[in-house]
Amino acid sequence: MSSADDTMTVLVYSHDANTRGSVRLAVGRRPDPELPRVQFVECATEPAVFARLEEERIDVAVLDGEAWPAGGMGICRQAKDEIYDCPPVLVIIGRPDDGWLATWSRADAVVSHPIDPVALAGGVADLMRQRLGRHLPVQ
Repeated sequence: MSSADDTMTVLVYSHDANTRGSVRLAVGRRPDPELPRVQFVECATEPAVFARLEEERIDVAVLDGEAWPAGGMGICRQAKDEIYDCPPVLVIIGRPDDGWLATWSRADAVVSHPIDPVALAGGVADLMRQRLGRHLPVQ
């Protein structure tokens, strides 16, 4: 497992700077003491998300399903189809009834607006663990 000095990169996408700030605040520097620190990469547009996913190592993506003009669910589905070793994705949906759309998008985790900091931090921590497990060296 990674040492406590390592960092993991979490991409946060929303057209709304307040939503991106709420995600950063909820996740914090380390959503679980046993996990590496978090380094955030913020994106306000769909092209920026795909550029970052293609050019950098992103460990977890948090996408706002209510973002405009490109919603996080559509971006999630496209990323799962097109990005090799796509990171796990948490989608923030507008209402709990939109969960079926998150399933369609192939999101790995879902939380709804308004953002519940405990649920969001827990979801991101679970996805960080998943990503770490996927990249542990074979013994």
